[in-house]
Amino acid sequence: MNDALLDLLRRVGTPSVCNSLTAKIAVVAPPTEPADVIRARRMECYRHMAEGPRPALAVLGHLDCAEAVGAFWGEINTTIHQCFGLSGALTNGVMRDLDDMADGFPVIAGSVEPSHGFVHVLDIGASVTVFGLTVDDGNLVHADRHGAVVIPEAHVAELDRAIHKRLDTEALILGSARQPDFDFEAAGT
Repeated sequence: MNDALLDLLRRVGTPSVCNSLTAKIAVVAPPTEPADVIRARRMECYRHMAEGPRPALAVLGHLDCAEAVGAFWGEINTTIHQCFGLSGALTNGVMRDLDDMADGFPVIAGSVEPSHGFVHVLDIGASVTVFGLTVDDGNLVHADRHGAVVIPEAHVAELDRAIHKRLDTEALILGSARQPDFDFEAAGT
């Protein structure tokens, strides 16, 4: 994807079109590995997020999300990841600290809970499934307050034409609909 296409996408209400940086986490049960192994894996996950291609979106798959009561995303991790240069996060897990999360760092999450639980990273750069959407590390992802989709690489070249067609169609319809004399008869012409 080139910068011109990225600018076009952002102009049409697509605030986050990013490369995905993925990891798998668990939160329900305490980790069984030694603390130094858990810490090293978390630091490697931070490195992966900090050094991946930009623009980037963190996509964390909670493997135990159905029972999850612990949040990875809150004030600390939104601030850290925003400072790493990421544009936001997508997770099927939990978020917390809603009033204290980093401004301008959107998070799409499965629920809100007050606890950290036993958050620990299990895998980095692996394929994850979030709300039925399978995301591979490096996929192009569009995410906003309505949800997220993976944009297949084969369709990236078509986006410019499709976006302009959508803009032209909307302008035609909305231009007419916003006229003071718009009514049912005008809608049919």
